[in-house]
Amino acid sequence: MKQTIQRATAWLLDDQDEQGFWVGRLQSNSCMEAEWIMAMHILGVEDDPKYEGVVRAILNDQREDGSWEVYYKAPTGDINTTVESYTALRIAGLDPESPALKSAREWILNNGGLAETRVFTRYWLALLGEWPWQHTPALPPEIIFIPTWAPFNLYKFASWARATMLPLTLLSARRPVRPLPPEKQLAELFPEGRQNFDFRLPRKKGFFSWERFFLLTDYLLNRYVEFPVHPFRKTAIRSCREWIINHQDADGAWGGIQPPWIYSLMALGAEGYPLDHPVMAAGLHGFDLHWSYERNGGIYLQPSESPIWDTVLSLLAFLDCGMPTGTIEAAEKAVGYLLREQVFVGGDWQVFVKDAEPGGWAFEFENDKYPDVDDTAVAVIVLLRLLPLMKETDLQHQMRTAVDRAIAWMLAMQNPNGGWAAFDRDNTSKILTLIPFADFGELLDPPSVDVTAHVVEALGLYGHDLASPAVARACRYMQREQEKDGSWFGRWGVNYIYGTAAVLPALEAVGEDMQADYIQRAARWLVEHQNTDGGWGESCGSYMDDSLRGRGPSTASQTGWALMALLAASSGDFDQSIQQGLNFLCSNQRQDGTWDEPWYTGTGFPGYGVGERINLEKAGNQYSQGAELARGFMLNYNMYRHYFPLIAFGRAEKYFSSTWAASADQKSHD
Repeated sequence: MKQTIQRATAWLLDDQDEQGFWVGRLQSNSCMEAEWIMAMHILGVEDDPKYEGVVRAILNDQREDGSWEVYYKAPTGDINTTVESYTALRIAGLDPESPALKSAREWILNNGGLAETRVFTRYWLALLGEWPWQHTPALPPEIIFIPTWAPFNLYKFASWARATMLPLTLLSARRPVRPLPPEKQLAELFPEGRQNFDFRLPRKKGFFSWERFFLLTDYLLNRYVEFPVHPFRKTAIRSCREWIINHQDADGAWGGIQPPWIYSLMALGAEGYPLDHPVMAAGLHGFDLHWSYERNGGIYLQPSESPIWDTVLSLLAFLDCGMPTGTIEAAEKAVGYLLREQVFVGGDWQVFVKDAEPGGWAFEFENDKYPDVDDTAVAVIVLLRLLPLMKETDLQHQMRTAVDRAIAWMLAMQNPNGGWAAFDRDNTSKILTLIPFADFGELLDPPSVDVTAHVVEALGLYGHDLASPAVARACRYMQREQEKDGSWFGRWGVNYIYGTAAVLPALEAVGEDMQADYIQRAARWLVEHQNTDGGWGESCGSYMDDSLRGRGPSTASQTGWALMALLAASSGDFDQSIQQGLNFLCSNQRQDGTWDEPWYTGTGFPGYGVGERINLEKAGNQYSQGAELARGFMLNYNMYRHYFPLIAFGRAEKYFSSTWAASADQKSHD
């Protein structure tokens, strides 16, 4: 085990950026590359040197059956990713009868065709002249005038949704079209002819229902767009433009994620902003700063970047391993980076949390408008644990001040039910998920047990315990959220293994009795789901298929999570399972000190709309997706495979050392 830790530590030290941070590649699906190609056509960008590499990236990821998938080894391809990839390759000049496009087209037509596509894909097709704008959900820019007390106020939507919706309101109002040249148009995807294709939104069940009401509302809004008189349209468009420009990040992105970034560029382009305008130039240049990378001869585009998250978890790995040689110096650099990146400016969260000062951290490099609770909680954990190890008094003072501000901010962000969400407080209005626009991802940001657990762990280190009102409310929330089988749902990681691994160390940190029945049930669930090779794994498909809970090929990251949970709950009963998990990690470590992991274990959107766990049995086919997660968005954090196993090894070494010491002490007394 010591040699494994040494090799992994050396790899991590070598991977640190000279500015002090760590950041791994963030992989998603081919929509990132396809939408970039479509956007370049729509914006009229013709000379980007990445272009051919991006095309190769799309071709690299095509499945044998001709489709493209949402996550690695998904059970089937995804209609939306496949249609968008097909369209991008046609724009790039591939012959529709080429093997890649012929097989893709056959797959599309055999799987429902364009009628099965989501709203976002239809917006893209409308921008290209391949879909009638009047048959896309209307998003009037006047939404920006709706007051905060109203149900459909912009700020009642999740942060990522509102940042995406604002540019879409401009596109929906202007309805720009940059048609494809005749030889690149998609007539072959309308085998019965466009005139015979039903472009309408899917009809919802129940004549008297909210869904039906919103469809009627959408119909009226589309007629309003076509009406010659719009009393407030000009002012609304100007307000939306200003909102978008004011929300641009310092690196040219918007919200630190791809959707608002790409849509904002197209929206401003439709408003007449030239490509050399500073806002547009910064946005286009942003894709060259950190967001693109080369792999297997292709150039891939990340959906986001994770320097804060990767940095704090790398530091946590060092701490749990006892700060091996060379790590103190690396930690000092990383702490300096973290202190520079703490967010002290206001953001959208202040619309409903007016009584708190900023003090959190964001996930990305330059996303000051949207600090998130999860990153902040883990930053607090590592700063508190590093505090006594730092030699400079001034640095210690800065760290303590940073922690105090972060704690105050997190406490202000606690939800009424005791939990914490990622970006907002009380962002739970489910009626918003019934609008026609909401057929993808998540529109809400409700509390989750994984974020809540990280905050509880941070509060425990800060000095709070089960008697603290905030901790007590949070623990009650987590107990209410426990599944019948003993596990916890994972909102931001796959899935029940992740949720369970977050909760158990948090409960230990605030002094909970780790032999309590509900905790031991969770630990036993993990042991029952250990694979025969000693590792743990869980498919992304578990978000839609209950039979896949805790089931899947063993991965380094998920094995690390399971071990973290068992080490928190064990009093010797689970030592054999722990040892088998450690053996799996030891035997699968590469010679350079890290692990291979093509599987996706990070979660962007499960695809439920509501942003929280659902009862799959009651949901039935309500979500128009299966285990392929057509409405979802899954991620491969390329550093998860490294620091989570290292955290597990460090905690296991401490656990077994104390166990052996206790055993030796008992023998001496005997």
